[in-house]
Amino acid sequence: MIFTETKLPGAFIVDVERRRDDRGFFGRAFCRHEFEDLGLEADVAQTNVGVSAKRGTLRGMHFQYPPAVEAKLVRCMHGAILDVIVDLRPESSTFLEHVAVELSGENQRALYIPGRFAHGYQTLEDGTAILYQASAFYAPGAEGGLRYDDPRLNIAWPLPVTAVSGKDSNFDLLATVEGDLAARMSRVRSEAVGVLS
Repeated sequence: MIFTETKLPGAFIVDVERRRDDRGFFGRAFCRHEFEDLGLEADVAQTNVGVSAKRGTLRGMHFQYPPAVEAKLVRCMHGAILDVIVDLRPESSTFLEHVAVELSGENQRALYIPGRFAHGYQTLEDGTAILYQASAFYAPGAEGGLRYDDPRLNIAWPLPVTAVSGKDSNFDLLATVEGDLAARMSRVRSEAVGVLS
């Protein structure tokens, strides 16, 4: 596997090192040892699949608060997405900055997202399917979200939004929740409840 760190410390683009022959290619998509060697979360509590019928569908920006933060490894199995992550670690020099990476069935690229990051994506093709592994179980009481169109985040989504849930459209803007978000996501609080990511 080939790991390339993004401008957001701890977040990595993960490429499959392809072994090719006349049948196609074979490669590792996940290896616990390689993740642990880089100090990345390697536990998998859940593996989730998402399928979106329409190009332009937007999902996000989702996260979980401590003590239920989750690291994710996201891969597009069919079609293509623009995957976007936002650093929610108040002590980070890149707090509230984002990175966008195209993931597709063709490039077989994945994105490793540390805990205390928001995550969302827009589909670039009809019938897009993603698969992602999460280090923690879904905890409805700990879920949170950012507005995908929050002017403070200034995310340049490539397509007009064709479908988005009511919940995702109605998250509060950072202008009203940033202080509370930073307090709830602080490392001191995270360590106090036993969360190291």
